[in-house]
Amino acid sequence: MSFELTILAGAVVWGFIQLVAAAQASNVQYGLQWAASPRDTEMPPLKPIPGRIVRNFRNFMETFPFFAAALLLAEFAEVHSGLTYWGAIAYLGGRIVYTALYISGIPLIRSLFWNIATFGMLAVLAAPFVSR
Repeated sequence: MSFELTILAGAVVWGFIQLVAAAQASNVQYGLQWAASPRDTEMPPLKPIPGRIVRNFRNFMETFPFFAAALLLAEFAEVHSGLTYWGAIAYLGGRIVYTALYISGIPLIRSLFWNIATFGMLAVLAAPFVSR
């Protein structure tokens, strides 16, 4: 398995960890009866930390499909370069640091790490087009 696919697998694991954290954060506040229900009734907003955990996961899910598609395109094109290597690292590393900063409530600098992850994803996407 290529280095880039290893990073993609790491991003999948990271996404799963965030999914479980978001589900548990909601369950702690709303209770297990709510978790097992069809969730038809409106609930009050989540408290700050659980809300951040859930919003962070949603944000991850907005970018992850694009990263996965970009990385798979590079893989299928058999392109393994500095752009794919460092881009994959930047995406996953940026997302991990972004998560810690977002949940901690640290503004501005967290946006820097969102941008690092985004530029990493764009680097991976660009790799097949600039290396041929």
